[in-house]
Amino acid sequence: MDFATNHEGQLTIGGVAASQLARTFQTPLYVYDIGAIRQQIRAFKRVFEEADVSYAVSYASKAFATIAMYEVAKSEGAHVDVVSGGELYTAQAADFPMAAVSFHGNNKSKAELTQALDAGVGTIIVDNFHELDLLDDLLGDTVGQQDVLIRVAPGISAHTHAYDQTGQTDSKFGFDLASGQADEAAKRILADDHLNLLGIHAHIGSQIFEVAGFEAVTQKLLHVLNNWHQQFGFIPKVLNVGGGFGIAYTKQDDPLPPEAFVKAILATLKSQSQTLNWPLPAIWIEPGRSIVGPAGYSLYTVGSRKDVPGLRPYVAVDGGMGDNIRPALYQATYTAVLADQPNAAPAEHVHLVGKYCESGDILIDDAPLPTTTSGDVVVVFDTGAYGYSMASNYNRNPRPAVVFVENGQAQLVVTRETDADLIKNDLHYAAPTEQPAPAQTDATAATK
Repeated sequence: MDFATNHEGQLTIGGVAASQLARTFQTPLYVYDIGAIRQQIRAFKRVFEEADVSYAVSYASKAFATIAMYEVAKSEGAHVDVVSGGELYTAQAADFPMAAVSFHGNNKSKAELTQALDAGVGTIIVDNFHELDLLDDLLGDTVGQQDVLIRVAPGISAHTHAYDQTGQTDSKFGFDLASGQADEAAKRILADDHLNLLGIHAHIGSQIFEVAGFEAVTQKLLHVLNNWHQQFGFIPKVLNVGGGFGIAYTKQDDPLPPEAFVKAILATLKSQSQTLNWPLPAIWIEPGRSIVGPAGYSLYTVGSRKDVPGLRPYVAVDGGMGDNIRPALYQATYTAVLADQPNAAPAEHVHLVGKYCESGDILIDDAPLPTTTSGDVVVVFDTGAYGYSMASNYNRNPRPAVVFVENGQAQLVVTRETDADLIKNDLHYAAPTEQPAPAQTDATAATK
């Protein structure tokens, strides 16, 4: 695992010692190296620009959505995609340009679609016929058009965890291709004066290490678009191949550089271009994890320890499944070091566990670490995606703060929740006063 250190051998993030960040902002703590985020966005953009292809790098903000993150994406000229009214509201609060926003989701509510239309969201990625009905109802009396993409289930399964697979036919996402649903959706949208069909979208899954799936989905989407051109005279403007580019969480993971997936997609696209009699569309990608995952770190403080002869010790920290549910949910694996001894040789293998009242609250089941003592700061790598986004208040624990670090300067961008925050939506219960039993009438008495 690559990391930087200072002259004292301490692990640094964005030029600041992790142990100093822990002292200043307390733990548990999410920390992001913003320079790393910028570098990855620029690496994606560079591939497209060197290939002279029209494109959009659309940050999949479900990975990590805060006002400050949308501001960073805006400063880098990225698009973003949102999957809820809450994410859209956050992007609006960041003054993100709505024309560069795509709205995803398999069950967008009427209220969310109204919010998106009122906000001027650039592209709605339509997932099903119910959503088309809602849009028809909302746009029926309006003037102008809403740009849309059709999300399809391409029948391609990614080699990843079952919960992370989204491209197979048996999925809740997208119009089915094999049954003709996608063709019917295209026909319906093209006949609708209020909708402007830009093109097609597919997403085959997450944490993918192989390019074959992206090459296959690119070929399939081009085939579908060619059929739509022949059937309907449709000329696509956008081909969105989604995201899901894998990252390394442990030494056992060996992913390609994220931009290598883009190169494979573009190579497939260009190899097929001679068979098309319409101009190549703009290529959109939706990386999330690959942009923020490696840039994120979780900092914890060691507390208790349990030693049982013949068994692996348990070392407990002050966070756990409330700030990183992925190990419990996906059996996700991570790498950890001590903040002040990141290069120290392991002295033992431990269960690195959290403080939550669950036996499954295990952050790393087999963590090789130096001997730890209470008060040590532990750094877990690559937690920038789906840590904060999936955090909870389980056991009534406040969620951690978030700090951005860039050029040796640290800035708090999400404050730590307090105990008062935990009850701010709670209301007291006033039990109803006991009512006297109704008076017995002669009629009811006679039946007894």
